[in-house]
Amino acid sequence: MAIAIVDYGMGNLHSVGKAVERLGYEPLVTGERAEILSADGIILPGVGAYGDAMEHLRESGLDIVMKEAASGTKPLLGICLGMQLLFSRSEEYGAHDGLDILPGSVVRFDGGDYKVPHMGWNSLRFLQPEHPLFAGLEEGHAYFVHSYHVLPEAKSDLLAVTDYGQPVTAIVGRGSVCGMQFHPEKSGELGMSLLRNFLSMTKSQRRY
Repeated sequence: MAIAIVDYGMGNLHSVGKAVERLGYEPLVTGERAEILSADGIILPGVGAYGDAMEHLRESGLDIVMKEAASGTKPLLGICLGMQLLFSRSEEYGAHDGLDILPGSVVRFDGGDYKVPHMGWNSLRFLQPEHPLFAGLEEGHAYFVHSYHVLPEAKSDLLAVTDYGQPVTAIVGRGSVCGMQFHPEKSGELGMSLLRNFLSMTKSQRRY
């Protein structure tokens, strides 16, 4: 079976699909409910504004599909904006309700003594190193580009942080649901290793 990459009109589908393919798995870019729910694993990518993304998801009915998927045991990964959409709400360009799969809010960096957007390579600090995402990995750097960050309500959902004027949510997880604020496919060896570990969690058959 394939790894479904959810197509709702806002996401870097090509780069995610190519990364999945490079790691030996079969990507399936789709917006079809049946294909998403029958896949071995699901990736929700995202680039752009939170409110627009949620509007696209609702118009296509994929918001319901994502909640269905998250209620089961199938591994689901949100990437960048896709991770933020997993949470309850966002203040990006107004107040917006999210998928509410994980409790928490998406807020803007307050601007302190650092530049916004947060852009560049920053080190990850694993808070739950026993999590399967981190199997066989050492802490390293990932590439971030974002102006808003997630404040999870449950500390247990926080798997890794980076420091940018404050601890910033980098990786989240609860049950079969995971999220990465950075793009793993653009984050060098560590990013690809994290993506490989997620794909291993899906139990999907590698093609090579």
